[in-house]
Amino acid sequence: MLIRRPVLDAIAAGTVTCLFRRWDRPRVRVGGTQRTAVGVLEFTSVDPVDEAGLTADDARAAGFADLAALQRAQRGEGQLHRIGVRLAGPDPRVALRAKRRLSQADRAEIDARLARMDRASANGPWTAAVLELIAENPGVRAPDLAARMGRETLPFKRDVRKLKELGLTESLEVGYRLSPRGRAYRRG
Repeated sequence: MLIRRPVLDAIAAGTVTCLFRRWDRPRVRVGGTQRTAVGVLEFTSVDPVDEAGLTADDARAAGFADLAALQRAQRGEGQLHRIGVRLAGPDPRVALRAKRRLSQADRAEIDARLARMDRASANGPWTAAVLELIAENPGVRAPDLAARMGRETLPFKRDVRKLKELGLTESLEVGYRLSPRGRAYRRG
């Protein structure tokens, strides 16, 4: 679910406790989580609501100035849902990617996971080449990096996200760079 940065900041501050979305069916579930720029969000409730029953309290809980602003923002098709949300904690990838030293066990785990990714790829091994490309080109746009490898942008970005899950890369405003953990891994 896309959530704008000012709303994420308000959730982190505790001033926004619910969101409203129109869906044909719920896109999140109670107890589910989503990693965001401010940390991990937890969805505490997902309930269909009758638009006519919305209140000024609902508007304030969702970060709107008044009920009319909430109603304007919710125009469209589909069932309106109220999603309870709270900050569950920091994104664990942040601490992971900050590690500057790797134990032998850490290195062995990364090796195994990268090897598994390479074996699972229909296009053959890719992890070492992508890590090298990012190391040599920090801050370069994903489409440009993908083109250098002769790849489509979206599959390339999916692969970079897999490396990010391991704490090896981090996203910049434009492009990527190796994280401290990624640099430590490449140093051997």
